[in-house]
Amino acid sequence: MKLYLIQHGEAASEQVDPRRPLTAQGREDVRRVAALLKAARVKPALIYHSEKLRAKQTAEIIASALAAPELIRERKGLLPQDALNDLAQEISRSANDLMIVGHLPFLSKLATFLLLGKEEGNLVAFQQGGVVCLKRAEEQRWQVAWMVVPEILK
Repeated sequence: MKLYLIQHGEAASEQVDPRRPLTAQGREDVRRVAALLKAARVKPALIYHSEKLRAKQTAEIIASALAAPELIRERKGLLPQDALNDLAQEISRSANDLMIVGHLPFLSKLATFLLLGKEEGNLVAFQQGGVVCLKRAEEQRWQVAWMVVPEILK
């Protein structure tokens, strides 16, 4: 199983728009990453995103590039300060590749928990619009398979 963890693209500040949609730069960064995911033939069974607009927009851009808009699902429990328990259990039971579009510090805690068994440590340096691919090896152990950030695709 592969787990793709994606931090939403750059969003407008609350002062500009309280809904915090993606900026033009955020959309462009996510498009570049999405094109790479398409070229790499990434095929998640589901694409989860939080209820925040910036995560939804990021998921929609990626799903469009992968020609898979039907895979998108809004999922509770992906907000910055949400607990990991429910999602971590779901991931441990799943055999299908999954993509999660969310926020920090949630994604960082999830990655660290899967890799080390604890939430503390900030093991992965997420960037807006970037993707981290974790791979579950035998015996439920997780490894970082690869990571891509928008700045290297410019």
